[in-house]
Amino acid sequence: AIEKGWLESWRKNGWKKSDKGKVLNVDLWGKLIELLDRHSVEFVWVKGHNGHDYNERCDKLATAFADSL
Repeated sequence: AIEKGWLESWRKNGWKKSDKGKVLNVDLWGKLIELLDRHSVEFVWVKGHNGHDYNERCDKLATAFADSL
């Protein structure tokens, strides 16, 4: 959403997507925007479930948390 410019479009359009649907998790996007304004960040796409150590670690953490609910 950030690299493709969607985030800026959503903000300009009152948090509506191009199909006029509502953007989900607007509160979380807002928090991310605040952080991006304060920090220099580079987003790098990583293919999931492909042996990338950090991606595999994040998947394990996310899955464990979801299973705990």
